Amino acid sequence: MLEVRDLDVFHGEARALDGVAIDVADGEIVCIIGSNGAGKSTLVNTIAGLHRPRGGRIVMAGTDVTRVAAHRVCRYGLAIVPEGRRIFPEMTVAENLALGAYRPEARRGRADALAWVHDLFPRLRERATQRAGSLSGGEQQMLAIGRALMAAPRLLLMDEPSLGLAPVIVDEVFEVIRTINATGVSVLLVEQNVQRALELAGRGYLLSEGRIVLEGSSAALLADDQVRRSVLGV
Repeated sequence: MLEVRDLDVFHGEARALDGVAIDVADGEIVCIIGSNGAGKSTLVNTIAGLHRPRGGRIVMAGTDVTRVAAHRVCRYGLAIVPEGRRIFPEMTVAENLALGAYRPEARRGRADALAWVHDLFPRLRERATQRAGSLSGGEQQMLAIGRALMAAPRLLLMDEPSLGLAPVIVDEVFEVIRTINATGVSVLLVEQNVQRALELAGRGYLLSEGRIVLEGSSAALLADDQVRRSVLGV
């Protein structure tokens, strides 16, 4: 489904990604792990069209989307749950969700998508008329996920979905990711909780200083000494 090849990204003159290549197949959960500053968020944001690569290709379902503007990327089946949620705090929960149904295909199926989001997150139905900025951190994360699902994505990009959440909410978020994936939506996950991410994903990539230095099944990565030292701190 997703093919990233030889991706080079710079922030000014500083190289953030160096020849990165990853794949996500239909129905997979794939995680990107690495220490702070490794380039994980840069990778996800570049795939989402928020950064312009200096070199390489991003192909989604056979279509080259490398130069597609960020607001058009969703037309190719991509949606992002950004780090820090980035909801619109002065808008209501319902208005935030409606913004997710941007592409024509999503607008046509908006009622069904909204019903699904409400099934996943009943609290969003209860707080539909409430300002998004007044929600708790966990509820805001639910809203960010729900907004992305309103786009009817084939691939969901998730950047640190557990960041700043209480453990019980983290459990809920990871269970929702599993449920979303069970419907056929692929997931590319960047997550600070490496143990949980690898337990959820089928396989992953270790990113270090902008380069992929290791890839493999989640079980292999969990057992790898480099991962245990550099990321798990064991």
